[in-house]
Amino acid sequence: MEWKGRRQSSNIEDQRGAGPSAGGSNPFGRGNGGFRIPMGGRRAGGGMSIGTIIFLVVIYFVFKMMGIDLLQVMGEGGGGQVSMPGFEQTESASRRTSPQEEETKAFMSTVLAETEDTWNGIFQSAGEKYEEPKMVLFSGSVQSACGFASAASGPFYCPGDRKVYLDMSFFDELANKFDAAGDFAQAYVVAHEVGHHVQNLTGVLPRFNQQRQRMSEVEANQMSIRVELQADCYAGIWGKYTQQKGLLESGDLDEALNAATQIGDDTLQKRMQGYVVPESFNHGTSDQRRRWFKRGFDTGRVDACDTFKGDV
Repeated sequence: MEWKGRRQSSNIEDQRGAGPSAGGSNPFGRGNGGFRIPMGGRRAGGGMSIGTIIFLVVIYFVFKMMGIDLLQVMGEGGGGQVSMPGFEQTESASRRTSPQEEETKAFMSTVLAETEDTWNGIFQSAGEKYEEPKMVLFSGSVQSACGFASAASGPFYCPGDRKVYLDMSFFDELANKFDAAGDFAQAYVVAHEVGHHVQNLTGVLPRFNQQRQRMSEVEANQMSIRVELQADCYAGIWGKYTQQKGLLESGDLDEALNAATQIGDDTLQKRMQGYVVPESFNHGTSDQRRRWFKRGFDTGRVDACDTFKGDV
């Protein structure tokens, strides 16, 4: 995919390295005070002893001699950190990141921007306003309005806060474990989750979440498949608009179709347990996922993505 030099989205929240705390009110373990110095000499009345003050002054000048201004670090909310050669510091996470990770972040930001352009245009043509989602980049685990999630959960969209959550290490797993490498395979994942956001805005997700409370597990799974396949179709629509901009390279479409194939319920179950249980499918078979993505890609039309009528 030809993406370098294109607009990047401002709707990125970088929470990589901000792991959850062990029971505090801040799920990321990064309190309002940011970087803190131990206050072991605190008096009962709330003041500090002379010894503590002297200790803090000494610590301040020791760090000052090392080229680190603790007052500046604390003023920045604890985000400051000395960078090592070959690494860059993320905007909000206190961890070192490699150039490869930063390039992946830039790619994700660009893909998100392209989805914004696509859906802003589609909504505007229908006389509606598109509310752009945020994308949260995290590492290891994260707290969302939908609850706590780990990287093992994979990328997800949370209707409660209208955010897409993504641990970029998933792409290594996508390539190495699921044989679905390629930048357009990664873009398909993002576009699918943004498709869920579109469903949230159009009322599909709220209706599904309400109805499934009265459904059996099998019925809810069948409805879930239709929801997921529509998100695949919406991802295909984004792919179509991207192609029309001349951004697709040879093999990009095949990468997306292969990714859709590799994460079908039947393929995943065969890989993980050696057999399939159709009643437990909740995302769609490989054939269904590939077919609905291709349908969106071929037509570029939202009305072609109605998975709730007839067979899927």
